[in-house]
Order: sequence, then structure tokens, then C-alpha cells
Amino acid sequence: MPYEAEISREHPTCFLFVIDQSGSMDEMTAAGRSKAAFVADVLNKTLYTLVTSCSKSDGVRSYFDVGVLAYGGTEVTTGFGGALADGIIHPIAAISENTLRVEERKKKVDDGAGGIVELKTKFPIWFEPKHAGGTPMRAALDKTRATVAEWCEAHPGSYPPTILHVTDGQSTDGTPEEVADALRQLSTKDGEALLFNLHVTGEDRPEIVFPTNDSDLGDTYSRMLFKMSSPLPAHLASFAGDKGYTVAEGSRGFIFNGDPQCIVDFFEIGTRPKLVADR
Repeated sequence: MPYEAEISREHPTCFLFVIDQSGSMDEMTAAGRSKAAFVADVLNKTLYTLVTSCSKSDGVRSYFDVGVLAYGGTEVTTGFGGALADGIIHPIAAISENTLRVEERKKKVDDGAGGIVELKTKFPIWFEPKHAGGTPMRAALDKTRATVAEWCEAHPGSYPPTILHVTDGQSTDGTPEEVADALRQLSTKDGEALLFNLHVTGEDRPEIVFPTNDSDLGDTYSRMLFKMSSPLPAHLASFAGDKGYTVAEGSRGFIFNGDPQCIVDFFEIGTRPKLVADR
């Protein structure tokens, strides 16, 4: 059965985030923040969660290799800066040691007596929000394909890579479908690479989460992203169901027009490993 490999330091898995930073990502959300800023916050929080999930008494164990690719204008580049800027994928232990900075944020919480108090929290930053130019999606996915192929060759016995792609616009450098097909065909002995797509739009249309077909998708572009998306493996489908989403056999890792909570859940579900060894 695919997607059954145990994850360990000897056999890590890979999470690769591919983030659209085109000019349209400056569009404001209902919360008064740009889509670029919100997605950056969710990604930074996800990276921190991955770090903490690998933290043991002897330090951060590199169960995961993690990468970020960002694309906008005519560029496809690593999404990391500072000491991590020399590569796309890094062991989670290296990521834990190389934040760009740590910000102090304010968080409102229940005080337990019917009121709200404001607490200061530390928020590590690895990825900066940007938005400029066109949407070179084909080039971004081709770079993703090359990166994933190299990782799979080096880790043939590992749980296959998971790619989480976030975009809000149509590709401006050609149709990305055949590149996505080639990406999904890359594999380890445990199964093919997983490509999940999140279409962030500003349209006044209902959200569609983990569909089994494209019949409710109203345009060619969203149907294309659906077809580019991998089916959810059983353990991820189960986790999505536990979070309250309707998931059926054949549900794909695709979300259209998701609200902010959907975006948070997309990252959380996509980075949920099945088996992590305590070694």
C-alpha cells in the first residue's frame, strides 16, 4: 500500500510550499490584510508547528525536509532568506536555527471569566510577504518538478514529498497542466508525490473544499487546478473529516475560494504525516 512508510531521521519526508507572489496577491481580505500577508503568516506558523513537532529532549530531529518556492513577475526563487537563501529545501533542524527574525505579536484570548485579555507572543519569521508582476506558474511548477525529482532520487525509501501550492491568479507563462502531471508522476517506493492546490480568490462565490469532481467549479482555470491536484491519501482524508470537512472516496487536495480558516486547515492537513518514528 502506498503512503505507509514510517518517517524517521534516516528516512525523512519532504514538504515543499509553492507560493504565488504575483501583483494580485496585494488584494485585501475581509480582515483588512493583503492575501500575501495572510498567506505568509499562515506559512510561518506552519513552519513553527513543524519545528515544534520535531522538538525532542535532545534537540530538533530532522524528520522533515522543508522547502519554499516563491514566484511572481518573471522570477521563481527560494522563499527563504538569510542563511537559508542558498537552497530551496533544508532539514527542519536547520530551519529551526535560522529565522529571519522573531516578532512580538499581540493575541487576544479568553481570560476564563467571560472577558478577553491581550497577550504578547513571540512569532518567528522565515518567509516575507511580497506581491509584484505576473504569475509564472508553469516555470514555478517546473522548478518544483526538478527539485522534487532530485529529492526522490536521494530518498527512494521515504514517504513521498507533499507539495502545497497557493495561487490566486491564472498562469501568465503558459499552461502548467503537463508540468503538474509530470510532477505528480515522480515517486519514491512508497508512492507518487502529492500535489495539493489552494485557489485563493476574491470572488463572491461559494467555497469548494476537497471535491471529488469539477462539476461545481465555474471556470476553466479552477477546473484545471482541480485536475492538477492529487487525491487525498486515506490518512489525510480521515484527518480532514475529523476537522469537519466532507470528504468522500476520490476527494482531491484542492480548495477553491476558501475562507481564512480553510487556508489554515489546508496547510495543517497537507503537512500531517502518518507515521513518525520516535528515533
